[in-house]
Amino acid sequence: MRGRDDDHSVLKYIVAVAEIGSITEAAKQLHVSQPSLSAALKAAEKEVGFEIFTRSRSGVALTKEGVEFLGYARQVIQEMDLLEDRFMLSKPAKQRFCVSTQHYTFTANAFVEMVQTFGQERFEFILNETQTHRILEDVKNRFCDVGIIYLCDRNRTFLHKTMDEMGLVFHELFSADPHVFLRAKHPLAGKASVTLKDLQPYPRLNFLQGSYESADFSEEPFSTELSEKEIRVSDRAAIVNLMIGLDGYTISSGIFPKYLQGRQIVSVPLAQKEKMHIGYVLCKGQSLSELGAIYVDVLGKYAPKHS
Repeated sequence: MRGRDDDHSVLKYIVAVAEIGSITEAAKQLHVSQPSLSAALKAAEKEVGFEIFTRSRSGVALTKEGVEFLGYARQVIQEMDLLEDRFMLSKPAKQRFCVSTQHYTFTANAFVEMVQTFGQERFEFILNETQTHRILEDVKNRFCDVGIIYLCDRNRTFLHKTMDEMGLVFHELFSADPHVFLRAKHPLAGKASVTLKDLQPYPRLNFLQGSYESADFSEEPFSTELSEKEIRVSDRAAIVNLMIGLDGYTISSGIFPKYLQGRQIVSVPLAQKEKMHIGYVLCKGQSLSELGAIYVDVLGKYAPKHS
C-alpha cells in the first residue's frame, strides 16, 4: 500500500464509514470531501481484491468479507495509535476498553468500578448498552473487548447456534433467578413472589431489538407470554421512568443496587421455574484482554449468593 500513514488513515476511513453507514455523512465527520473518501475506499478495495462495502441509495453496508476485514482493521488502528503515542509522541500508552452489553445495571456498576480503580492517565473506555444481535456483531468485529448477554432454556439452542456461526463462544459467569422490577409502592411490591398471572393487569416493559425483534434475541425471560399491555423502549432510564410513572414492570435478573432511584425500585422473585445464565462472549480462540479479565472479575462480585 502507499505508506503507513496513508494506510492508517484509510483504515480509519473504512471504520468510520462502517459505523455511520453513509459515505456522505462519514466524509462530513472526517472533514474530507465525499469524492476523496469514495476514491480512497475504491482504491482500498482494489488493493485487497474484494468489495468491502455494498452501495445503495440508502447507504452502504459491509460485505461478508468486509465484516472480517473490519475486525482486523480495528486491531491495526489500535496498535498503530499505541505505537504513535508511546514511541513517537512520548506519551503514556492510551488505554482502550469496550464492553457491549444488554441493559443491566450491574454491568454499568462494574464498569464504573473498573474505571475508577484501573483507569490510567490516558484512556478511552466505552460502555455500549445495546441490542443482543448488535452485541454479537460487536464481538465478532472486534469493536468491543467483551460482550455480555444471558442465556435461558428458551433461547439457549438458538443463540449457541448463532454464536457458533459467527465464530463466538459464551462463557458463563453466574446464574440468577428471574425477578420482577417494580416501583416500591406498586400494588405487587409487598408480595413474597409474583406470578405471570399477577402481572397481567400491568404494562410489560421490554427492550427493543431492532431488525432482530424476536423472543430468541429478547433480553427478558418469558417474553413469549401474551400481554395486553406492552411498551418497548431502547434504554434503561426510560424503563425506570415507566416503572415509576405507569406501574410498569420488567423481568430480569433481580440484581439492582438499592441506592438507585432513591430506593424507588424493588425486585420481587418471579414464581416461575427458569434460570438466567449471565456470561461473556468472545471470539473463538480469543482470550480476555488484561482489562477484560479485570472487568469480568468485578462482574463476579454481583453474582447472587445462590448461584
